[in-house]
Order: sequence, then structure tokens, then C-alpha cells
Amino acid sequence: MEFFKKTSAVRLKTHLDKYLIADDDQLTVRQSQTAAGTRRARWLIEHVDSNSHVIRLKSCYGRYLTASSTPLFLGMSGKKVLQTLPENTKDLAIEWQPVRDGFQVKLKASDGTYLRANGAMPPWRNTVTHDSSSTSSTHNWILFDVEAVDIPEDEEFNDYLTMVSSLSSVSDELSGLEFVGSPVSIRSSSFSPRFSARTMFSMKKGLDRKNQSGKEMG
Repeated sequence: MEFFKKTSAVRLKTHLDKYLIADDDQLTVRQSQTAAGTRRARWLIEHVDSNSHVIRLKSCYGRYLTASSTPLFLGMSGKKVLQTLPENTKDLAIEWQPVRDGFQVKLKASDGTYLRANGAMPPWRNTVTHDSSSTSSTHNWILFDVEAVDIPEDEEFNDYLTMVSSLSSVSDELSGLEFVGSPVSIRSSSFSPRFSARTMFSMKKGLDRKNQSGKEMG
């Protein structure tokens, strides 16, 4: 769908006016109203080069929305939807096909099932599954309102600082670090901290070298 090509992140609102969120155990996916304004309700969009009709959705923990093969409850058709980090990003379980249904969207897994926000009483309440079975009374359970989300420019850089926060004097280390590639100033207002994995690795490697040098001198 064109909508997913025009934004880098979305929130998915369920028929219960709750949002699909990534739980902080970095595994569970569920519905929540109270976490709607947090990063846990935001899903980054990744496009699949080999198939323009499908997308991947990545949680704030860097894990993919995944249609697992594990039943939510024994004997029931609905299977768990989880956050996972597969070794192979070509795993079809992390690919979803957006299907328009009026003003809403259904997300179809590779096995033909649909992402489903379950209603009803516990233990189903707030659970999220993927399921092929649907009746007229539960059809809206597989429908989602999709909301575009802006990502603050400094967020990825702040995430990097968190990753190296265990190192001493992070600010001093970064100010004296030699960046790989074109030189930039961290204090420059034009600096856009969109680091690739390779760049972040190079930055961390530079910090490690400085720390090791300091230990040897001491």
C-alpha cells in the first residue's frame, strides 16, 4: 500500500481503541491504551526488496513483529504474535502484507492468516494472535487504523549514548572521537544522527581503543 511507503513508522489502533504495543520483555506483543503515547506503540517500517507488496514491522527494541507457529492456547486456532530477531531477515514469518479494507487495514501473514486483536474476557483480553478463522461478529478484530508517527531526529543518537553509557565520561569520549567518513560536529545543528550499524560499530571501536590506551598509560 502506498501509505506505508510515505512514512517510516506507524501506530496500529485496534477495534477496542487500544494500540498494538511491544512489551518490555522484548518478546510479547499485546494491546494497551495506557502505553499508546510511548515508543512501545511505534513500529518502524522496513520494505522488502524482493517483494514490494509486503513489509516488516520493527519494535522499539529492534525486534520484528512475527507470526509464530505456537498456539496462544492449547486446542485453539489463534497463534502467538511475538517480537523476534531471526538469524535470517528473509524469514517469511516477519513479513506482513497490508490489505486495505475501507478506511482500515488488515495485515496478512505469509501463511494466509491475519493479525488479530482479540476481544472478549480473560484470558483473551488484550492478546494479539494471527488467525484464519473469522466470523461476522469478529471481522473487525483483524482491522486496524494506521497512524503515521514522526521519529525525533536525536532519538537514534540518544539510543547510541544509552548503549555506551557504561563507559566513563561518554560526553568527553564522543567529543574527541574520530568519525569514520565525512567529518561532522556533534554540536552542529545540521547534524542528523542517522547511524548505520557499521558506523555505530566504528564509533564504539574507537571508544574501546581510547579506553584501552588510557589503561595502558595508567
